[in-house]
Amino acid sequence: MKVLDFPLIKITIAFLFGILVSYYCWPSIEVSLAFLGISSILFCIFYFISKKNKTSNILFGICSYFISFSIGICVLIFHTDTFDKSNYTHSKTVFEKPQFITFTLREKLKSNDYNDRYIGLINSIDKQIYSGKIIVNFQKDSLQNPLIIGNIIQVKTTLQKTSSSKNPNQFDYAKYLADKQIYAQLYCQKSEIKINENIKKDIWYYSGRLHSTILKNLQNANFSKDEMNVALALILGQQQEISSDIIKDYQYSGATHVLSVSGLHVGFIMLFIMFILKPIPNTRKGSAIKLISILISLAGFAVISGLSPSVLRSVVMFSFVAIGNHLRRSGNIYHTLLVSILLILLFEPYFLFDVGFQLSYLALFFIVWLQPILKKIWSPKNKIAIYIWDALTVSFAAQIGTLPLCLYYFHQFPGLFFVTNIIILPVLSFIMIAGIIVMIFAIFKSPPEILVYIFEKSIFILNKMIHYVASFESFVIQDISFNFYYLITLYFLIISATIWSKKPSFNKLAIVFVSIISVQLSFIYTKRETASQKELIVYNAKKNTLISKRFGREITLFTRDTTIEKSSKSNTFNSYLVGNFSILNKSQQIKNVLFFNGKKIAIIDSSGVYENTVQPDILVLTQSPKINFERLLQETHPQIIIADGSNSYAIQKMWKESCEKKNIPFHATAEKGFYRLN
Repeated sequence: MKVLDFPLIKITIAFLFGILVSYYCWPSIEVSLAFLGISSILFCIFYFISKKNKTSNILFGICSYFISFSIGICVLIFHTDTFDKSNYTHSKTVFEKPQFITFTLREKLKSNDYNDRYIGLINSIDKQIYSGKIIVNFQKDSLQNPLIIGNIIQVKTTLQKTSSSKNPNQFDYAKYLADKQIYAQLYCQKSEIKINENIKKDIWYYSGRLHSTILKNLQNANFSKDEMNVALALILGQQQEISSDIIKDYQYSGATHVLSVSGLHVGFIMLFIMFILKPIPNTRKGSAIKLISILISLAGFAVISGLSPSVLRSVVMFSFVAIGNHLRRSGNIYHTLLVSILLILLFEPYFLFDVGFQLSYLALFFIVWLQPILKKIWSPKNKIAIYIWDALTVSFAAQIGTLPLCLYYFHQFPGLFFVTNIIILPVLSFIMIAGIIVMIFAIFKSPPEILVYIFEKSIFILNKMIHYVASFESFVIQDISFNFYYLITLYFLIISATIWSKKPSFNKLAIVFVSIISVQLSFIYTKRETASQKELIVYNAKKNTLISKRFGREITLFTRDTTIEKSSKSNTFNSYLVGNFSILNKSQQIKNVLFFNGKKIAIIDSSGVYENTVQPDILVLTQSPKINFERLLQETHPQIIIADGSNSYAIQKMWKESCEKKNIPFHATAEKGFYRLN
């Protein structure tokens, strides 16, 4: 049966398009509801017509897609918290002055060097009911003030809006949080908070308590800290305490997916449960017992792991697989994938824009679709060769399917990913089985020492293997420039080539050639677009001054740092190079006067020295110069003032007030981000 013959797949695709249109076009609630109403009326009309007249089935089908499309639009709007009038973003004062804010702790996040971080749910602001999610940052101190999920906390403070990236082509943390419906952060000390005696005991509370019990029992069993943190990530998806060095090893070896609980881990768990239940006969009653046991076990695993999005979507996916097996439907795995996507996005449409969601479904889709084709290339006879070939084909299928997306988001490629997957799969299989047993013990009491020892050493061996592969850094290709045009055309090529290889024909081969031409055109267009661009950027750097001039692909970097080479390799500047397909032509000490695109740019540093005769169009202030700012404005008459991140906050505030009095635009990179002149 052809995949697209399944009606729900077309409906799901229309639903996805509706979410995308709603996300990027932001239609009003009134327009969206009106469109949903009209499409619903047409759906009902053509439904009754199609029952009497079979020739109207096509129109009824079109109406089905329209109503699915409009539902997708409305679902995203209804799940956008800013449309809720009770959301804290509608408070007029909470971002301006301290308020009494009451919130409930929902989820523990990875701590940083200065703060313990949580997700909190707003309950009230100055005794008025509000709602919404925030990031809560508690300053680390020596006070023993244990916090648990479910604590209701009150503190008097000001919410701070999450700022966008301050430099070009960097990760936009504000957008990332906005997709999770988080629009602000709160900073306070533990000594300032008041913890309510009552605790909100919901499913997240019990999940947090269960996780705390497991952690306590593992610590009592003398589990090594580094190995225990990896174990919690492998089995429960809790990555909060893993060291940055271990994460780097997993990234460089191409094994990051191992630390993120996904379909791989949930699949292991389901297979393990099915193995345990194998003695139960496949009668009607026995099959029902198996199904209920699997669904309860998967739901329990989701609760223990903290109900993270990656676990929830994998649990939903494999729950559908289990139900399909129970109904004796070998069922098309593509249908199961699409149904699980539809169900998940109906309740959490913003998952569609989550990188983990995109990568996990693409990897699974290409394993199911492409791996059988790759497997037919060679048919080994030896069992070891069969294992290695199966591992290779699965690894290559998943990597081919996720490669364009990985290049688009992360701009790097681990060249030894296939080696990593071959060597870790046997160890990982054992770790997953041993880990499940250890975690079950840890729910009730400390696991037996011998079991903990075996589990700990297996993780130690896994980390050593990963570290060894990651040590070959020359195989990690980094800083790969990759844009949206490349992403679309490369997927077009991969999909068309796969379709042709399954059943070759002239028409399919013609489409493959068209896809190859489209890839070439994307390269040509990007090259022409880059060559025609020119711009000057003043970056936001706290301890340095960075200014770059770009003409096409060639960039000149000006910096105050005496170690110019270090400045040119900084993440701030490197992201710009990669994002704009550019190369660093030369680096040099910054000058007091620059010229760009007919504009004269004067730069004043900590020396405070400047030429009275210079009449700049743009004045850049760096390193907190001690100058008479009022006299400077009178003598230079600039069109705009730029203050980079190397200036102190207090002096920037004074400059801003002076500029407002004289109606001169003032751009502080610490507040507004980088300044671009083109």
